[in-house]
Amino acid sequence: MAWDIERTQQLLLDAATREFCDHGLAGARVDRIAATAGVNKERIYQYFGKKTDLFDTVVATALRRLMDEVPIEGRGAAAMGDYAGRLFDHHVRDRTVPRLLFWEGLERGEDAHSSPERRERHELKVTLVTRVLPCASRREAADLLLTIVSLCDAWVVLPQLDALLAGDASNRVAERRAAIVEAVTLAAQAVVDRAILERGVVDSAAADRESAGRESADREGAERALAQRTDA
Repeated sequence: MAWDIERTQQLLLDAATREFCDHGLAGARVDRIAATAGVNKERIYQYFGKKTDLFDTVVATALRRLMDEVPIEGRGAAAMGDYAGRLFDHHVRDRTVPRLLFWEGLERGEDAHSSPERRERHELKVTLVTRVLPCASRREAADLLLTIVSLCDAWVVLPQLDALLAGDASNRVAERRAAIVEAVTLAAQAVVDRAILERGVVDSAAADRESAGRESADREGAERALAQRTDA
């Protein structure tokens, strides 16, 4: 019977995702991943390379799935608040991405940003925010995204701080979600207000015209490069 390579790779990725979420990069064991997947551990090295390469693949796969499941869409400050709320909801249901990213930050730090595919995908996310807020510069969009990620990821991986600061409440998830949505909406509105004061942007149509050339070139270039790399 022919070996089902695709199924084997998926079994290993699923097992590795659980292992890295629970133990991080340093604490994860290749033999335990193989045993969970029911696959000889030599297959890991054959398909993914060394353990750090497998970790990178797990993180990249989880982030690609997240972008599909929680798209950045809409227009205006309220749309950014809505995105933050949907991202928070996703992380409450599935803590995979926050846990992986915190382990990655603790164990690899700035070395983790060297992947061209990761960089291109995050550049695309910044571009998507400039679609929602056409008056935002790329730096402002990046800062807003970092704020959203920090707020949504931290709550599910630092539950002890929430318990210490906010106490125990039956409706705590809803309270925290509302606080995040409000904070992000206000932060996004501050970007819009700053554009009005500093650059004379007076309405959404003017903001669209101001950013059209910059946004179109950035978006098309980022999407083309990402599609080519993903297809390859």
